[in-house]
Amino acid sequence: MLAGFTLAVLLQCEIQSASAHETDTRAGSERVTSQRREVHKRTANANALVSTEAPVESKPAPQSNRKPGSGSAKGPYYVDFRARTAASWGHAFVWYGKTSERAVEVAGLTPAGDTLPYVLGHVVWVPSETGASYGDLDPQYLTASYRVYLNEPDAKRVFAYIKKLQASSPLWNAETSNCTAFIGSIADFMGLKIPSRWQRPENYVNNLKAMNGGRQMVQLSSEQ
Repeated sequence: MLAGFTLAVLLQCEIQSASAHETDTRAGSERVTSQRREVHKRTANANALVSTEAPVESKPAPQSNRKPGSGSAKGPYYVDFRARTAASWGHAFVWYGKTSERAVEVAGLTPAGDTLPYVLGHVVWVPSETGASYGDLDPQYLTASYRVYLNEPDAKRVFAYIKKLQASSPLWNAETSNCTAFIGSIADFMGLKIPSRWQRPENYVNNLKAMNGGRQMVQLSSEQ
């Protein structure tokens, strides 16, 4: 009887130990699963944020070797050469402004009016508009972008040139005074290498970036 009682106690201990081990294993598995779900959730949220806010071309930010207090590596002002879709070949234009402000200025060369001026502009010169046109502020239409940064003195000179170019561009023509020629004049004033104007706006902006090695900082010479 004593041996039987001892055996029963030992069996009960083994059962309790196995049950406790199974409970611990299950709890640990559930914790790992919960942690994995949390990691996947955070990753999904991060990817959603990046896909919403990332520009057309997104690359990891390079590590900066600049010392604290040395100022911004990109400069407080910018000119963004952009291209977007349109009913025909597309449109090239620029955004420009201050990096710390959400508001942007838009400049581009388009025929004034609707379809008829655009069609006539392939054979003669037609009146133009040089401000923002439909779609210039909508990111879903963007096909290419090349942003360069300027310090304040250079930005004032470039922005003044853009205003002057707008005021002195009363006509549009598909072959000569077109949108790519317009933004090319701005890039040339800034000292950038410029491609041929007879390209689709998307190709023009991408080639402009490639020809200048993707440089982000522009500093005007004293002659400009």
